[in-house]
Amino acid sequence: MQQSPSTTQDPGVNDRGAVIGDGITWLARWSLRLLLVAVGAAVCWWLLGVLWVGVFPVILALIVTTVLSGPMSWLRRRRVPSALGAALVLLGSLMIFFGVLGAIAPSMISQAGDLADSAAEGLTSLQERLAQPPFNVDSQTIDQGVTTATQWLQERGGDIASGALTGASAVGSGLVTLVLVLVLVFFFLKDGPAFLPFVRGVSGERAGDHFTEVATRAWNTLGGFVRTQALVSLVDAVLIGAGLLLLGVPLAFPLAVLTFFGGFIPIIGAFSVGALSVLVALVAQGPTTALLVLALIIAVQQLEGNVLQPFLQGRSMQLHAGVILLAVAVGGTVAGIVGAFLSVPIAAVGAVVLRYLSEQANLRSGSVRADGVPTETAEGRRAAARAEQAAVVARARAERAAREDARVGVGVDGVPARRRGLFVGIADRLFG
Repeated sequence: MQQSPSTTQDPGVNDRGAVIGDGITWLARWSLRLLLVAVGAAVCWWLLGVLWVGVFPVILALIVTTVLSGPMSWLRRRRVPSALGAALVLLGSLMIFFGVLGAIAPSMISQAGDLADSAAEGLTSLQERLAQPPFNVDSQTIDQGVTTATQWLQERGGDIASGALTGASAVGSGLVTLVLVLVLVFFFLKDGPAFLPFVRGVSGERAGDHFTEVATRAWNTLGGFVRTQALVSLVDAVLIGAGLLLLGVPLAFPLAVLTFFGGFIPIIGAFSVGALSVLVALVAQGPTTALLVLALIIAVQQLEGNVLQPFLQGRSMQLHAGVILLAVAVGGTVAGIVGAFLSVPIAAVGAVVLRYLSEQANLRSGSVRADGVPTETAEGRRAAARAEQAAVVARARAERAAREDARVGVGVDGVPARRRGLFVGIADRLFG
């Protein structure tokens, strides 16, 4: 008698229900793992918010230290004491910064009077133009508008005073943060080379080797970010400064210098300096020149945002241009200007960590060899060699386990007999 197809099954084919069950088990296992990772990330984010007052100056100090580490290394190679070298580098950088500001101050002061006279003439001509058709605004209407604005300001004097106090508090907090950053930069320059050996001594050789390699790569990435941002700001300053000179706008050199420094502050830096340039052009030479300056600034900003930053930063930090743009958008949405400023270096450091973890996974799986992985430190080469050796040991262990399974046999549910046991079976299903 021939059996029904529904009651027969090829011994080499898994049952459909078993296949679906294995898939659900796999999904549940990874869902549990991802849930634990999400909880850990939420706790870390909460701790970061609580400790942000102390974390933010550290991040800024690290970024500044990447700029000053070159001169400090030069002094250290010439056997200058660390404390003296750090003090010289820090004081020298401050002198250069304030020297540049001092260089542009005379030009601003000498042309401020002309700009004030131009502004007064512009207001007078504007009032005369408003009195003509089609506006027909007489002086009485203008006086009434001024009176209304004055009354509005007087009624909201308390709100304005409160806002002024809030602004003063923010300025005071910013000054405290600046002083703290300068102190941290001094100590980072002075004691920086001893940091990684200290970490290796505390954490042990294995963890210390991994941390040394990752920290070195992250440090080089931060340095590339700062150098690239300086290059982009320099291009902006040269292009905008040249355009202002060609248009005959006063204060062209000071505005170019402000453009360079403003380039390090995303969004608000370029917007503020650009608005100031347009205002100076409007007061000094009228609306036509102001519109030309506005067009120039928009063109330069489009060149920076869509070509220079994604291309140069993508090459220096090995990030795709789309990743950089997405990081800036997310950072600006989450933390405003500070988030936009820190988003790109944080994304670059995160990419360094993920890239290193991927290399370690490839080494431990045996898909690559240690000599095929680029490393930047001797500790990184040691870690890669250990990961390659771990892959060899794991492969030998898997071969022994396969031979043992073949010797003891396999149960009816496909689980080797030597693995039987309630707790072992549950662990295999959840975490195996």
